[in-house]
Amino acid sequence: MRSLVWAAVLTMALVGCAARQKAEVRALHAPAGTSAVVSQQLEQGNQLFAKQDWAGAKQVYLATIQADPTVAEAHYNLALALERLGEKVEARKHYVAAANLAPGNKVIWDAPPLRKFDGDVELDKKSYMDAKPQ
Repeated sequence: MRSLVWAAVLTMALVGCAARQKAEVRALHAPAGTSAVVSQQLEQGNQLFAKQDWAGAKQVYLATIQADPTVAEAHYNLALALERLGEKVEARKHYVAAANLAPGNKVIWDAPPLRKFDGDVELDKKSYMDAKPQ
């Protein structure tokens, strides 16, 4: 009986630890309607990001933003790369830019890198999570 209790406790502890693991953060793809050139650039950056070439991905994402500064996903992906390079202040600017450009993008607004700044960022727009004005 005692071994069954310990087995149950151990199982619950393992399940609890597994539930607390961080969700994997992935680079985002270009939204529908983005020009083919910008979409291809963003995908090139995503390939470098997947290979953990943070510096290479950073350069491609910067070029993508220069080509079209309104693509929230490019800002978000750049922020991910910058954070991995240790450039946290610059990353924060691009997380905020992404959120401001895509107030309805659940992935951007729910992402742990943006949420850790919650309450400490100046966003221009409300997210889908914020209450509607009365």
